[in-house]
Amino acid sequence: MKIAFIGLGNMGGPMAANLARAGHEVTGFDTAGVEIEGVTMAASAADSVRGAEVAITMLPNGDILRRVASEIIPAMNAGAVHLDCSTVDVDSARAVGEQALAAGLSALDAPVSGGVGGATDGTLTFMVGGDEAGFEKARPLFDIMGKKAVHCGPSGNGQAAKICNNMILGITMIGTCEAFALADKLGLDRQAMFDVVSTSSGSSWSMNTYCPAPGVGPKSPADNDYKPGFAADLMLKDLRLAMQAATGADADTPLGQAAADLYARFVEEEDGSGRDFSAMLPRFASRGRG
Repeated sequence: MKIAFIGLGNMGGPMAANLARAGHEVTGFDTAGVEIEGVTMAASAADSVRGAEVAITMLPNGDILRRVASEIIPAMNAGAVHLDCSTVDVDSARAVGEQALAAGLSALDAPVSGGVGGATDGTLTFMVGGDEAGFEKARPLFDIMGKKAVHCGPSGNGQAAKICNNMILGITMIGTCEAFALADKLGLDRQAMFDVVSTSSGSSWSMNTYCPAPGVGPKSPADNDYKPGFAADLMLKDLRLAMQAATGADADTPLGQAAADLYARFVEEEDGSGRDFSAMLPRFASRGRG
């Protein structure tokens, strides 16, 4: 299949490389001028999509997505698929979807979960909004880049699923870190804490799979000095997108707002920028109620 891939950063680069390794003809573009093994680089985003059956975008935010979409959609052939894997606001996803559909394209918003490791290993989860025909055409690519793709409904629903999922993740990670910090102050050994909680009613992905305590549970960024698997900066971005969506939908999300406020303080006022989002544990462990 002839594929265009625009946005070849920490996530997009490995995803494009996996598609090329699987035998697809991949043409790429990135403003940073990177080189990806097996990917032919184009001079512009519009040049990369000419003749492509699927054009994939992995971009930082909704404004950039809208700008790139306005450049590539007129250059794409009718019947092609625009597959956007960025994590952006729901309104931008739906606006770009409508623009693509009006040009005779299939439009999918398909943000991912799994981080850089998942992108490299081809084990991402895709949350997909858009038309069924486009989803079926893209399914073989999801199978190469990831382990699971869930069709969540019409355009924008992929983004809705992503921000709802990550709101839960942000809240549960804060709760897990708070509990470990409290356990420390109560004299409870962290391994004992893990052994109890991971097998009882307090268990969660944040505890069982991505434990924020070094040396406890499966290997996680906590065991690598909190070098990011999923950066606190990205968690803050996703929580802010969730709060933006909640405002637009008139949804009551007090815990989501509290999590967003804590990550904003951690990233923008403390030492959280560039650290894993689970580095909330040393943050809480070093503080008292005051």
